[in-house]
Amino acid sequence: MKRSIEKYIKTDLSEKMVLLSGPRQVGKTTLSRALYPDNAEYFNMDNVEHRLLIQKQAWRRDCDLVIFDELHKIRKWKSWIKGVYDTEGVRPRLLVTGSSRLDIYRKGGDSLAGRFHAYRLHPFSVAEVRGQYKADTALEQIMRLGGFPEPFLKGSDEDAKRWRRSHIDRILREDLLDIAAVRNLRSMETLVELLRNAVGSTISYESLSRDLQVSPHTVKLWVSILESLYIIFVVTPYHRNIARSLIKQPKIYFYDTGLVKDDEGARFENAVACALLKRLHFLEDTVGEKCALHYVRDKEKREVDFLTMRDGKTEWLIETKLSDTETASLKHFCGFFPKETATILLVKSLKRELLINGIPVKKAGSWLEELET
Repeated sequence: MKRSIEKYIKTDLSEKMVLLSGPRQVGKTTLSRALYPDNAEYFNMDNVEHRLLIQKQAWRRDCDLVIFDELHKIRKWKSWIKGVYDTEGVRPRLLVTGSSRLDIYRKGGDSLAGRFHAYRLHPFSVAEVRGQYKADTALEQIMRLGGFPEPFLKGSDEDAKRWRRSHIDRILREDLLDIAAVRNLRSMETLVELLRNAVGSTISYESLSRDLQVSPHTVKLWVSILESLYIIFVVTPYHRNIARSLIKQPKIYFYDTGLVKDDEGARFENAVACALLKRLHFLEDTVGEKCALHYVRDKEKREVDFLTMRDGKTEWLIETKLSDTETASLKHFCGFFPKETATILLVKSLKRELLINGIPVKKAGSWLEELET
């Protein structure tokens, strides 16, 4: 299945190298090889022979594309790829992929500034599979199996469970060691289990620290590591003062919606969160906008699930519900934002679209199908 960002990557490869990051097994290698299928060189840093060829720079100069998979696993990779780019330019074109966030490795040392475009590949969304699946079918499948290509395309609950067990185990036992010296692997696995049960709710680092018998600082560090590994993403409460929003209790969502425990409401909210984040990352990567995803909550604990922001301006105020059409929270908060901020109630099971108290009530599958990806 063709990925939505493929054409943008192909265009940018003609000007600069491209860094493509995203979760393990989200389809980065498949996408990379599909760009120039008949004339590309592929090197994987987990392969000993490939690493030797890389050191010798022994790729064909007449090919259309050279793919370096997991290049960050070799020592001083930034200096090395910078040297290749500065010496040879983008002929052949250069594509670097990584399952851990490449921006971690771009910090410090030799700068690659001005030499690359960066993209993030996400799991399938309802919008990305339109034309292949009906909107409601795609949403149900993402909620049940997750949006990662292998379990999604197989469509089997049993296969999805087997894939998921292996997937999370490999990340924690292999990729984790690439970015952090975490000794207590069992506690990290326990943290993932605790977070699976907390999707859609605010989390307390203090409470998690008591469960795990480590300090709140350690829990916060572990959450940031799980985020760096593309297992989870953190949504902070909206506040005009960004520093204050980072301090308050966040919400946690999984890139793999299938990892969320068997709570249909939580899985639906997670699927919407994934779709919104994917769109915001798409806008950042393709047109350079600065975007953010928040939730909204006041002192009386009234809450709206999501607030999207583009270039510092509030865009959409979104509440998600399985079947209920209650709009009280949206109605309460809409007056606190500029009139240009659209308020939307997304309902999974809805026969027809409505307008309640001035709030558009949308059928979730149809609305998600039209998102930019």
